[in-house]
Amino acid sequence: MQDNRTLYEKKVQDRSQLRYFIGLIVRWKQNFKYARARRIARKRGAIIGEGVIMPISLAKKVNKNVTIGNHVSIHSDNFSSFRFPIKIGNNVIIGNNVKFVMGSHNIDSPEWENCRHNSGLIIEDYVWLCPDSVILPSCTLIAYGTVVGANAVVAKNTTEMSVVGGNPAKEIKKRSCIHSNLIVEALLGGDYYIYKQTRKNITSKKKCLKASIKIEL
Repeated sequence: MQDNRTLYEKKVQDRSQLRYFIGLIVRWKQNFKYARARRIARKRGAIIGEGVIMPISLAKKVNKNVTIGNHVSIHSDNFSSFRFPIKIGNNVIIGNNVKFVMGSHNIDSPEWENCRHNSGLIIEDYVWLCPDSVILPSCTLIAYGTVVGANAVVAKNTTEMSVVGGNPAKEIKKRSCIHSNLIVEALLGGDYYIYKQTRKNITSKKKCLKASIKIEL
């Protein structure tokens, strides 16, 4: 019989009872931390979706200009400013030490005043920003399914499903699919409720299977 489970389901459901409970305790502790970060961010006026994982240090900086969708994992708090709108879609992964340069200075003015070349930044669904990448003010859109390589410097908008890298970042190829089966919260252990439900599902299936065997007998 073909096993149609996702990789996440296999890892959770095939664990021994001991390993499952150890994982549950670790996730239970992490759940409090991430829930606190979401509460802090929302109190500061940000719109935060379900299953968002972010550092508390970032939650204490955001404001009403920030909108984050569902199931987003943010491993960096390196945003230069929140004076301009930032909208992050669903199932987005932002790696360690990703830098968002949200403003600049007018180098052709004697006043050297602050300026920005656009009205904000939009990161669409299923984007992956790899560690140490840099998003410059001239980039206003990181399109659906984009992968930005490690240490890449993004100076212009990307196109859907593109893989970009280098300095300045250029398109290398097109991505063949999105990470639709990935439980994004699991990357930093923020999947407490999903972890429990996934384990519960296999238990229910086993009970149903045993019941059907008894009926046949």
